[in-house]
Amino acid sequence: MKAKILLVTACAFGLTACGDFETLGGGFPSDKSVDRGINSHHLSTLQAGIWVDPNGCDHWIIDDGVEGYLSARLDKYGKPVCSGVGPPKHTVGDFKGGSNISDPN
Repeated sequence: MKAKILLVTACAFGLTACGDFETLGGGFPSDKSVDRGINSHHLSTLQAGIWVDPNGCDHWIIDDGVEGYLSARLDKYGKPVCSGVGPPKHTVGDFKGGSNISDPN
């Protein structure tokens, strides 16, 4: 019975931590356009490429050598862009452009 009460109490405290982490003074920042890592910079200083998913739709891709960024390419109505810029599962463009850190091989 004591273990059950302890488990319920632990779960309750765990759920209270599921709030807005930035408001609580830590966690994830709301501005996702800035990299806050060891080589902190605004993502607009890097060059994006396009990765084509298996369905033929485009995704913006950036690699700064330490971290990678990927987001769906959407039109002004929020629908996926499937431009045919490349074959499925391939990347087009210099998505490592602007990086001063090389990937380890």
